[in-house]
Amino acid sequence: MIDVLVVDDDRRVAAVNAAYVAKVAGFRVAAQAHTAAEAVERIEALHVDLVLLDHYLPDATGLDVVRSLRESGRQTDVIMVTAARDVATVQSAMRHGALQYLVKPFTFAGLRSKLDGYAALRRTLDGGGEAEQTEVDRMFSALSATPAPELPKGHSPGTADLVRRAMTSADGALSAQEVADRTGLSRQTAQRYLKLLERTGRVRLTLRYGDTGRPEHRYEWATGR
Repeated sequence: MIDVLVVDDDRRVAAVNAAYVAKVAGFRVAAQAHTAAEAVERIEALHVDLVLLDHYLPDATGLDVVRSLRESGRQTDVIMVTAARDVATVQSAMRHGALQYLVKPFTFAGLRSKLDGYAALRRTLDGGGEAEQTEVDRMFSALSATPAPELPKGHSPGTADLVRRAMTSADGALSAQEVADRTGLSRQTAQRYLKLLERTGRVRLTLRYGDTGRPEHRYEWATGR
């Protein structure tokens, strides 16, 4: 599980953001904080992997919190979640190591895409060791996940998310049967969702020819999508 600290000066907004986090598989809310001082205290006292950090806090800014963390040697990951949209603030957030920047107001899908991208990045980094260029590209593209498109009638968001996770965690192209094996879906269902993802540009289709003469359809998650 990825432990998240939600920081926002508005308690109602913090509660909504925490509820959003709790709905994303693999994430849980470690605590909430409503000031910069509280945020630093929570990070020092608890195990926190990721901070969803507002910029406008009553006693300091979110960037002040990030600077404090880095100066103390803490490498806790940060995603800025704020109404601040001036270029100077965005640029400072980038330079101080914020992984992503989500501008308020946003939807659950918008936050979920950032969290999914963060989870994909952590999975990619878990292997350690040295990285080839393709692995480096995957690391940098992981955080650019986009919200899932509106699904046609008869398609389930949960099933689409299951297929998406199978694809994003794969080292290369997969067949419909391999996706079915990884997700527990039938081959026909996996094929149907893969075709949908192909039409929306989220996966690429390639053909692999074998001894039978009939090409096997293989699908690979599109880098950066």
